[in-house]
Amino acid sequence: MKVLIRHEKREVEVQGRRRVRELLVELGVNPESVLVIRNAQLLTHDAQVADDETVELRQVISGGGA
Repeated sequence: MKVLIRHEKREVEVQGRRRVRELLVELGVNPESVLVIRNAQLLTHDAQVADDETVELRQVISGGGA
C-alpha cells in the first residue's frame, strides 16, 4: 500500500494487508497524533487496509481559544 505522510512530506510503500493500528505501529507513528484517511473517509484503528490501496496520514492539530 502507499502511505502518504503529509506532515513529513514523504511517501512510503508498505507490503501486505493490515489494520490501521498495526500500520501506525510499524511506521513508528503515535496513533493519537494522526488521522488516517482513505478515499476521503476517516478510518478507525481497527479498519483493514489492502495492499493495493493508498492511505493518507494527517497530523492532528489542536488549538485553544482564550
